[in-house]
Amino acid sequence: MTQPHPPARTRGADRMWAVALAAAFWGTSALMREPLAAHLPAPTIVFYEHVIIVLCLSPWIVPAMRALAAAGPRVIAAMLVIGGGSSALAATLFTAAFTVGDPITPQVLQKLQPVFAIVLAVWLLGERLTPRFAWYAVPALLGAWLLAFPDPFAVGVQSAQAAALAIGAALLWGAGTVLGRIAGASLSPIHVTAMRFTIALPVALGLSLATGSSLAIGAAHLPLLLALALIPGLAALALYYWALGRTAATRATLAELAFPLVSAVVGVVFLGASLGWSQWVGAAIVLIAVTAMTLSRSRRPSGVIAPDIAPAPQP
Repeated sequence: MTQPHPPARTRGADRMWAVALAAAFWGTSALMREPLAAHLPAPTIVFYEHVIIVLCLSPWIVPAMRALAAAGPRVIAAMLVIGGGSSALAATLFTAAFTVGDPITPQVLQKLQPVFAIVLAVWLLGERLTPRFAWYAVPALLGAWLLAFPDPFAVGVQSAQAAALAIGAALLWGAGTVLGRIAGASLSPIHVTAMRFTIALPVALGLSLATGSSLAIGAAHLPLLLALALIPGLAALALYYWALGRTAATRATLAELAFPLVSAVVGVVFLGASLGWSQWVGAAIVLIAVTAMTLSRSRRPSGVIAPDIAPAPQP
């Protein structure tokens, strides 16, 4: 079994910047996911996305299984939730949200995900917030709200179904951030990544079969599926888990707000979407809040979150 990652106590240890970069990669997924969702069912897209990633990770799957078996039931349970819930099911919900709502609706999850993750991190990991944390968290969440809704003072979602899909994805991804910290204490980043997608693959297949989604795809879909799997999928997750071992989950989930920021830019520049003035203000607030938190961390490592992370008891 690999040695646990050391806690983020030194100036050079924190990797919040890498979490933000991984989240930025996720923000490019709309370039592939939206045109695919116009022709293929959401479970089908997610299934083939996981097939491609598992094939790429195949040399590490057997060693990762051995490491996971030696890590104990708590880590195994965490990886089962990450793979089945935070990967397969959350990706399916997020992809489906593009087909039943407007392009902005899925960004609601980026307003709610930090809330879920912060509560779970305090509960499961024993992370202790300091009062200064609110000076960064509140503006970041406010900015995410402004970015998510064209009219922040008259919020309306075109479809209750789209809202439910976005909220479900938010909860699952928030849980994945916290449980990834638990798994990363016993497994290397490549093993966490390999197990995430290996566990998710049969779940994605089951979702496709349960929903009656056809698994037939055309050759024209392959380039977009490959790009979706390799850039916002494999590359982003590998970078994310490398960073998560040295970044508190409460800080990581705020760095992940780079996701809606990049998504907004991609939508405007490449997909023909438009943002109102309040959404641009929200994007700026998100960027400033996350950058300020990173700079504060470099000056005072314990300024945002208490440095000691008490591990949850073994079951």
